Formats: sequence, structure tokens, C-alpha cells
Amino acid sequence: MAVDLFAGIPVGDYERALAWYERLLGSGPSFLPNATEAVWELAEHRSVFIEVRPEHAGHAMHTIIVDDLDALVGEVADGGTQPAERETYSNGVRKAICRDPDGNEIGFGGVPAVAR
Repeated sequence: MAVDLFAGIPVGDYERALAWYERLLGSGPSFLPNATEAVWELAEHRSVFIEVRPEHAGHAMHTIIVDDLDALVGEVADGGTQPAERETYSNGVRKAICRDPDGNEIGFGGVPAVAR
């Protein structure tokens, strides 16, 4: 079964969110479907998008699992964003949580090699 992901993040201010996500993700959007949305393709058929929906802003919770969490957190920090929190679970999975200006939670997770 093929699986695609198109995960939405509601924001209150498009320009502010666009700039923040460009810094967080290290690039501009992959495409702009209209004047109130921006889409980043993280991997083939796996995308996140921001959309102006002020009534829902601040309630998203997404975690993106990466191969090298430390390297990614370093890249994110180089872009000017520091994780607000870091967690390590009993199974060794680690998570670095960033929050956008609306309070949406974007986490980056790292799975130990033995757990893969």
C-alpha cells in the first residue's frame, strides 16, 4: 500500500509563518498553491503545508523523524531557531520540539539504530 502525507499547519499570519518555516526547514516552499498556503515537500509524497486559518492556529502537533537528529537540530539552530524543548523517551527515541509564532508544535525525532 502506498502512503502519501500532506500535513497541514494552521497559522494566523501568513508572512510571519512563511518566514519562520523557511528558516526552520532551510528553504523556501516547494510550491505556493494560492495566496494563503505554502507547501514544503520533505520527501517524495510527504509534505507539510501552512494555511491561514487563524481560528485554528496554534493547535498543530507534528513530529518528523530524521536519520540524524543532532545534525538536523544543528542546521535548524544555524537558521536561527532553537528547540523549545528536548525529550528522551525510555526506549531511546529523542525529540526536539520547536514552536512557531502561533504555538504550533513541530518536533524532530531521532530513533536509535537498534529500534529501526
